[in-house]
Amino acid sequence: MNEQRRQVLEMLVEGKITAGEAERLIDALEREQPESPRAAASRPKPRPKYLRVMVNSVDDSGDGSSRVNVQIPLQLLRAGVRLASLIPPQALTKVNAELNKSGVPIDLTEIKPQHIEDLIEQLADVNIDVDDPEATVRVFCE
Repeated sequence: MNEQRRQVLEMLVEGKITAGEAERLIDALEREQPESPRAAASRPKPRPKYLRVMVNSVDDSGDGSSRVNVQIPLQLLRAGVRLASLIPPQALTKVNAELNKSGVPIDLTEIKPQHIEDLIEQLADVNIDVDDPEATVRVFCE
């Protein structure tokens, strides 16, 4: 317990202030003090809402720079998984075969909503920066 909080509690015990006043003083003290690293670490991270892709580059034509700023709602991934669950198994087999033929070894029958939630949870820690003399590319979640 810090010294200021202890003093407020002593004033309350001595009858110098009321319980309401003590509560307001303690609240004010908590607002003034910076948050401890342990308290900040124990608070859950906010759930990311968007996958962001930003590209800034110098245009080869000499017209200046070009900029791409794409914000993809992660809710779109969730909706896609729910829609994929509506595809008949026969169609999924054909889609999987075509994906494999194209070099994308994904089995859509194995993707479940929980897998997407796990993926989105891990995306919160993704932050990719690509620096090129001609362009800057950033991919991150927010």
